[in-house]
Amino acid sequence: MTTGHQRPLGSPFSADSTAEDVLAGLDLTGTTAVVTGGSSGLGLATARALAAAGARVIVPARREGAARDALAGLGSCEVVPMDLTDLASVRSAAARIGEAVERVDLLMAVAGVMATPERRIGPGWEGQFAANHLGHFTLACELYPLLAAGGARVVVNSSAGHTLTGIRWRDPHFRAGYDKWLAYGQSKTANSLFAVGLDALGRDDGVRAFALHPGKIITGLQREMSVREQIERGWIDERGEVVGDGFKTPSQGAATGLWAATSPMLKGRGGLYLEDCDVARVSEPEEPMDDGGVREYAIAPEAAARLWEVSCAATGALPVP
Repeated sequence: MTTGHQRPLGSPFSADSTAEDVLAGLDLTGTTAVVTGGSSGLGLATARALAAAGARVIVPARREGAARDALAGLGSCEVVPMDLTDLASVRSAAARIGEAVERVDLLMAVAGVMATPERRIGPGWEGQFAANHLGHFTLACELYPLLAAGGARVVVNSSAGHTLTGIRWRDPHFRAGYDKWLAYGQSKTANSLFAVGLDALGRDDGVRAFALHPGKIITGLQREMSVREQIERGWIDERGEVVGDGFKTPSQGAATGLWAATSPMLKGRGGLYLEDCDVARVSEPEEPMDDGGVREYAIAPEAAARLWEVSCAATGALPVP
C-alpha cells in the first residue's frame, strides 16, 4: 500500500451513523466473528450488532462471568476465557476457538486500555503496548489458519491518539521513564502498523486488515483516569455527564469497525486506516489530533514490517505464511 490509497471513498455513512445504520438489511447468517472486548463499551455494541444480523459471535474475555452476564439473551454469542496480557491465555483461547469452528470470517480487535499507570507485563513489557498490541498480534497469528480459511477481514481499533508518537524503536517499553499518554499513543500506532503488516502478509490468502479511529466515546476505556482529569480535559462535567464536543455514543463508535468488517466498498482493499465510516486522509505532522486523519508513520509499510519482526521475536509467534 502507498499513501495514495489512503483517501476517502465517499461512503454513504458518516460520523453520526450507528451500528444499526451500517448493518441495516445485512444478513450475516453463517458468518463467524471473534470480538475482543465484546462484553463492554464499543466491543459490546459491536457484538450485539453482529449477533442481531445473524452472525455467530465468539467473545474472548478476561472476566468470563461478567462477559456472560453482559451478553445474556444473545443466543449466538459465546464466551472464551482470555487475558490479552498473558500470552499462554491467548494461545489457549485461540486453541479453543479452533476446536469450535473451522473458519473465522471477522476478527474484531476492540479490547484495549488507555493512559494506565506504569505496569510491567511478562518479561518487563510496557503494559499498554502488551495489552493493546502484543496480545492482539499473538491472537491473530494463532488464529491465522482460521482467518485464511474464511478469507477474513481483520479490524483493529487504533485511535487518534496515534498522533502522539510513532514507535519508540530504541525504548518501546519506556525503561528510560514512563509517560502514560506517550505509551498509549505508541500502542495505537502499533495497532495501525499491525493492520498494515497483516494485510501485506495475508492478502494472497484473502485476509485483509484495517485499522480505525472509532471516535471519542466515554466508555470503560477511561476507567484508569480520575474524574478530575476527565473534567479538566473537558470531557465530562462534575456530575459525570458528557459535555465535550464531538463525542459519540457507543453505537456510533462501533459503526466504523462494522463498516470495515462488512462494506463492499472495501472489497479488494486493505492496509487502510479508517474514521467516521470512511477511509481517512493522511494528516500533516503539525495538525491537531482532533482534526482527524492518519499520520504517515502509522501506515508506513517499512515500519509495519519492522514492527512485525519485533513482535514475532518478542512473543515467539510463528510468522504468518
